[in-house]
Amino acid sequence: MALIDTIALLVFALLWAGYVRITDQSTAFGRVSLSKLMVERRRAWIMNSLNRDLKMIDTQIIAGLQAGTAFFASTCIFALGGCFALLGRAAEAYALFDDLPYFFQGGRSAFELKVVGLTCLFGYAFFKFGWSYRLFNYCSILVGAIPMMHETKEDRAAAVKAAERAVRMNVVAAKHFNAGLRTIFLSIGYLGWFVSPYALMTLTAFVIFVLIRRQFFSEARDALMIETAS
Repeated sequence: MALIDTIALLVFALLWAGYVRITDQSTAFGRVSLSKLMVERRRAWIMNSLNRDLKMIDTQIIAGLQAGTAFFASTCIFALGGCFALLGRAAEAYALFDDLPYFFQGGRSAFELKVVGLTCLFGYAFFKFGWSYRLFNYCSILVGAIPMMHETKEDRAAAVKAAERAVRMNVVAAKHFNAGLRTIFLSIGYLGWFVSPYALMTLTAFVIFVLIRRQFFSEARDALMIETAS
């Protein structure tokens, strides 16, 4: 790879790491992120299950979360298949990109290396979604283990501990899901590398900007900040 390719790849990695660090903090830009706010809503949801015996509602919610996770995991499998197919026809694909007016001439070997990198991204996302799916399954079991209302009244502390286990498992599952989804979003920026390293840096910066806006300045975040009228 040329020096500019190496610089662009480092910028990609640094922007990714910086975004993860920002969203993992308690506050950034003087605001709490959307993901952090949702952690509290997850806790409120599962703790609310202590007040009802019917846990089917909770397991249905988790089933919906699993369905979304399974969808993205399947999408990553198809994307991986496309990447391997692209590696098998690298010469034809490189010739196609070579006809683009602003294509950065890096050579076929560099092109194949970029495809390998894209394959690694989708492979990483698949493992994140797969692990998230399994953790949501564990969470469903933990929700089912939350004591009934009469048992909760007899030993409130034990019931709260059982609910807290389900909360923590749910939060960890969501964390891995978010990591997989973040990887898919950033793979869009990575695609710019097939055109030029400058496109890689520009598209990645744009994707990070959009993600930060959604986390800290979106209408979805504002909806969570609405206080219930007393």
